[in-house]
Amino acid sequence: MTDHGFRALTSTGLNEFGWGPDVIERQLSHVERSRVRTAYNRASYLTDRRKTMQAWADYLEKLRHET
Repeated sequence: MTDHGFRALTSTGLNEFGWGPDVIERQLSHVERSRVRTAYNRASYLTDRRKTMQAWADYLEKLRHET
C-alpha cells in the first residue's frame, strides 16, 4: 500500500458514504483545475471535513472490532 493507495481508499469510502465531492477533494488537498472555481470558491469546508474524518475514523474502528 502506498500513500496514494490510502488516499484512493479514503476517497472511495467517503464517496460511498455520500459526502460531497468538493468536501472530499478539499480534504485530500487536491487543487481545483477550473480557474473560475479557484477564483470564486474559497471555501475550506472545515466543519464538513471534520465530520468526514470522524465518520471515516468510526468506520475504521468498526472494521477493527469486527475482525
